[in-house]
Amino acid sequence: MNQDLSIISLVIDASLLVQAVMLLLVLISIASWTVIFRKFFTLKGAARAANRFEDEFWRDRELGQLYQQIRESRKDPGSMARIFDAGMSEFLKARQQTPGDPQSIVDGSRRAMRASYQRELDMLESGLPLLATAGSVSPYIGLFGTVWGIMNAFRGLANVHQATLAAVAPGIAEALVATAIGLFAAIPAVIAYNRYAHDIDRLSSRFDSFMEEFSNILQRQAR
Repeated sequence: MNQDLSIISLVIDASLLVQAVMLLLVLISIASWTVIFRKFFTLKGAARAANRFEDEFWRDRELGQLYQQIRESRKDPGSMARIFDAGMSEFLKARQQTPGDPQSIVDGSRRAMRASYQRELDMLESGLPLLATAGSVSPYIGLFGTVWGIMNAFRGLANVHQATLAAVAPGIAEALVATAIGLFAAIPAVIAYNRYAHDIDRLSSRFDSFMEEFSNILQRQAR
């Protein structure tokens, strides 16, 4: 490829609209990669925190001690610990207010855990809609730039007495760059979205299982 058809030259010589499309796709790609890296560390940290908490929870110790430890800790205990904190806090309050109604105590604790679970899930899922949008929209934005560039290339043939491949090659090449940038923005976003959605589903299942097991423990204690 000669210098006139280098990637940088194609971008610089592209029409203003195609350049705007390329710039938009670059911004989408930067936003996607920002979410990808941030979500990677968030989900890894959430999984490690859940492992640590389950080790502490199933250790032979009083739940009240674990509850106080979480309350007094200055570090982020993780999503599962916060769900436990919400359920245990509601359990202790309800047991003082309605000591003779075990079922009501456990139901209130379960509702508190469910509300905390939903907040944690919303936090873990933040950013995924951006990845989904980038993955689905970027190819079409790039295709729009490509179509526009090819239209300009063929329109330029109207002023040429003899149509040759050399006459339209630069215009078509610069148009195809927009498609390439669109795919570059879309493919990582789609891969990351599918991977992170799977990881969040696994964490969600772990949280659900923990809430059921913890509710059974509270049911026995309430009696």
